[in-house]
Amino acid sequence: MTHCETATAFFEACETGQGWDGCKAFCQEGATFSCQADALADTVTLAAYADWMKGLFTPVPDGRYKLTGFSADEARGTVVATAEFHGTQTGDGGPVPPTGKSVVSDYAYIMQFNGDKISHMTKIWNDVHALRGLGWA
Repeated sequence: MTHCETATAFFEACETGQGWDGCKAFCQEGATFSCQADALADTVTLAAYADWMKGLFTPVPDGRYKLTGFSADEARGTVVATAEFHGTQTGDGGPVPPTGKSVVSDYAYIMQFNGDKISHMTKIWNDVHALRGLGWA
């Protein structure tokens, strides 16, 4: 698989709530994660992030993404995806009982490769905007 094909498969698995079990085939063991958002401040592995995304589908069962951009920089071993996350908190499991509020939240994934698998991913995301939209902040 090319970097773009691997990143596409990872993105689809992660963004549909498949958790680490659905994502690990596309990532190096011990792949790292970073995000400058308080909601993910303690999340430092890609495995933990993938499972965090899976958990989001409990309070937001209709969660879905709209891909807005996808680009590979083969010389740097990097693939960038931009998207919107759409969803409504109708399920239990959030920080508050179901609010019935919806959100559209912009974000980007910067996936860095070492060899043919993702070794690190940075997420760019305004968590405050997203949490307010769902009625969690």
